[in-house]
Amino acid sequence: MRVLVLHSHVLPDAAADQLDNMLQVSTVSDALESKGHTVIRTIFVPDPNAMRAMIAEHQPDVVFNLVECVWDKGYYAVFAPLVLNELNVRYTGGTSAMYAVTEHKVQAKRLLRIAGLPTPDWAEGPDWAGFEEGSRYIVKAFNEDASLGLDDNSIVTTRQGATARAAHCMREYGGRWYAERYIHGREFNVSIVERDGKPQVLPIAEMIFKDWAAERPKVVGYDAKWTVDSPDYHATQRAFGWDRQEPRLRRTLETLAVQCWNLFALRSYARVDFRVDELGRPFILETNCNPCIEPDAGFPGAAEQAGMTYADLVEHIARTALSY
Repeated sequence: MRVLVLHSHVLPDAAADQLDNMLQVSTVSDALESKGHTVIRTIFVPDPNAMRAMIAEHQPDVVFNLVECVWDKGYYAVFAPLVLNELNVRYTGGTSAMYAVTEHKVQAKRLLRIAGLPTPDWAEGPDWAGFEEGSRYIVKAFNEDASLGLDDNSIVTTRQGATARAAHCMREYGGRWYAERYIHGREFNVSIVERDGKPQVLPIAEMIFKDWAAERPKVVGYDAKWTVDSPDYHATQRAFGWDRQEPRLRRTLETLAVQCWNLFALRSYARVDFRVDELGRPFILETNCNPCIEPDAGFPGAAEQAGMTYADLVEHIARTALSY
């Protein structure tokens, strides 16, 4: 195949989550080249005419879409599949429609609730209707990924606290913020890859909070994901094999993840994140229709557990896109 690896414009002094985009570009390109494919790397430009010229110049069989932010905002990444749709180009990952519904976290939660799928209660400003004073909530971005703005201070117990935290995050990061009821318990990441037009659930990872202080909320914050020299980065570890002792929970998570895949009409590959409370009840946190596939990330880790090498996974995703 002739594959165009499309990525964000990332400056050398960008934040760690954006710099990771360039690592993905490098590893995905190397994986495809190791399989004998021709790879062209290029920056996405939010201009249909410029992109049309770029596609005409390179004539790719498929575009491997690794665009995670445009104009330094994750929610503008939807422009990449939107333009690729307009140009009638085959590409990996979610479509613009899938982005629109899953990246707007509150709208996705509404659809989950309508479909009868379990998701934590939530409240939105400015009135924070439904917020239960005294209960723990976590203030999160409406439409940003990468644990942006998440740390111990994200946990609030009052409307006043939610208002103050949302205002702080708006000043720091922009965008809108909401409060989701904090589920104390275990966290799981369910990776799904498309195979022969159907979702295949890969081995499920549990996030282990190693040596975590008892009073701290178990939150995979920004430092835990991206700040390599932070204690939280090393204290949050991915574990497989738990399901041998808990097959019933595994089947429940698999079923719910596939229901998310079908509800949001996903394709290519995706990840669904869960919390399971102390009573064993699962709650869907969010669905990512274009999750990170840097080799150390959860998705490739799950694929490896299923017997797929990194190069096999990347090539499979690219080849699957030829059918779109």
